Amino acid sequence: MAFGAIILFCAVVLDRLIGDPRSRLHPVALLGTVIGWWGKTNTYPKRLERITGIVGWLITVLIFILPFLVICLIPETYWYIQLPLAAVLLSFCFASRSLEEHVAAVETALGKGDIEGRAAVQMLVSRDVKKLSTEQIRSAAYESAAENLVDSIVAPIFWFAVFELLFGMGIVGAALFRAANTMDAMLGYTDDRIRIGWFSARMDDVLAWIPARVTGALLILIFVCRKRAGKAVAAYRTDHKKRPGFNGGIPMSLIAGGCGVMFDKPGVYTIGVPEQTLEKGGRCIIRTLRETLILFSAVVILTLVLI
Repeated sequence: MAFGAIILFCAVVLDRLIGDPRSRLHPVALLGTVIGWWGKTNTYPKRLERITGIVGWLITVLIFILPFLVICLIPETYWYIQLPLAAVLLSFCFASRSLEEHVAAVETALGKGDIEGRAAVQMLVSRDVKKLSTEQIRSAAYESAAENLVDSIVAPIFWFAVFELLFGMGIVGAALFRAANTMDAMLGYTDDRIRIGWFSARMDDVLAWIPARVTGALLILIFVCRKRAGKAVAAYRTDHKKRPGFNGGIPMSLIAGGCGVMFDKPGVYTIGVPEQTLEKGGRCIIRTLRETLILFSAVVILTLVLI
């Protein structure tokens, strides 16, 4: 178990120092290519799209976790080979630094004007950005970061811990979640992808259900230390169900309340009370993401060491 703790520590350090390399050969980019091969709508008979989505999900997961599994099967005597390979692959499964970089890119673009800001934020969200105000552009960026606190940080580490404790194969658990979440991101919509992406969306909800609530507990603890827990919990109680889905509203509402900002998706929801603008409150959101990563990683590492 202590070896798993070392792998996680090294992966977190790698992610913070290097980030998520942008390359066509990145494992998640290759995963997206595989999903693109079979996840096309209007290719199969309508009655077969749901079963295609299920079979495609299973095959894609198996393909993606295979190299992670091979690394886990390297004999312990070759730890000096297994450790760096496992740490690098695990770092590909979460994206703490890249979340910050995406938000920073939007802020930089807004410095040039709203048109540039809209173009930058369109890379993060699927909503229509043509009529968004400056504050709504920032809201879209910071909403994406807050929601992805679960998908890109806590959930991969959570499933790493579960698989490490149960099977001694933590990186396989992280890979499983990353594959499932990527398929949801590409296929889990209510447009013409609704049938082929139905299973991907449901599996992502299931796999993120516990991590989302773990994230909620971590955020409350962080805001207790900042003496903002009351505001965070109040926003959670009134607003967490406004965001569609079972999980995304939890971190979004707690962060909005704890940081005193409002997330605004025009015509869909407003979450939180705007005590300050997102231009000022954005620093609180980024700080919260970092502290959640550090806190949860420390808890998992300590657990693995003690067990």
